[in-house]
Amino acid sequence: MNVTPAPAAPANPTVTGPVRFLREAARTPHTTGAVAASSPWLAARLAAPLARETRRSGRPAAVLEVGAGTGPVTRALAGLLRPADRLDVVEINPRFVAALNGALRTDAALSAAADRIRILPGSITDVLLDRRYDAVVSGLPFTNFKPDEVRTILDRYLSVLRPGGHLTYFAYLGTAPARALVAGRSEAARHRAVAGVLAEYGKRYGQGRSTVWRNLPPAYVHHLCAP
Repeated sequence: MNVTPAPAAPANPTVTGPVRFLREAARTPHTTGAVAASSPWLAARLAAPLARETRRSGRPAAVLEVGAGTGPVTRALAGLLRPADRLDVVEINPRFVAALNGALRTDAALSAAADRIRILPGSITDVLLDRRYDAVVSGLPFTNFKPDEVRTILDRYLSVLRPGGHLTYFAYLGTAPARALVAGRSEAARHRAVAGVLAEYGKRYGQGRSTVWRNLPPAYVHHLCAP
């Protein structure tokens, strides 16, 4: 299953940062799901499980990031990688993929860890993953998807995590009231169904949530742990 059809190949890979993100948000709102990239504060909170892993474990860590966009969370994760750690980054938008591959050569934080990072283009439901992970960081806009898509993605995350591995994902504050005001009845029902799926997984695997106010918009970060 592919969450959404991939957009066309990059037309201008030199545009970076906020301009690129805003352009892709307008082109592909379903998979981008925001008008601004994650702030450094949100990125750091999402990367926190890797920070804990590097402190408590002597063995190499493997991390999976899904939905990297222009790479703010990728940069936070790259800064935590030790020499033997590995980071796989799955991104469905080919324009973001081109930007990330370019950043591995030109961005200071990413180029310093480029030998430990793989960019895997495609949907998380289709990409072949050949390792198990200590942490999965998801940047996908779950509230834009169908409930069965969310369930499939969460099951995929849990299937590639090592026992005791951590999953973090974020959700923006206030999305349910906003959709209730502007969306039709079927869209509001879909949103409630997605919230129900997320609550179900949170009840089974949740380790709590935290709030990041310094983001546009503010966001909850949810923490789950594989059994």
